[in-house]
Amino acid sequence: MPESGMKKMHLPLPPEMHARLRRESVASGIPTTVIAREAVSEWLDRRERERIAEELQAFAIANAGSELDLEERFESAAADTLAEAAT
Repeated sequence: MPESGMKKMHLPLPPEMHARLRRESVASGIPTTVIAREAVSEWLDRRERERIAEELQAFAIANAGSELDLEERFESAAADTLAEAAT
């Protein structure tokens, strides 16, 4: 995305985190802004996947035993998977 289409944000960082970011920038030759954008993007993608997984688990629990539940032959496997996820 061209710089002109981007929103700017002031992001204060603790000194050690800033130093680590600068060291990585120098070592990789990648600007600190690019590294920070990629890190934020990866974090947001991970949170979205986690949120979807949480919503699916909540749906499965809420609908256990209803007409939306799995076929009986799959029910024990689903229960085992949910029990493992809860631990």
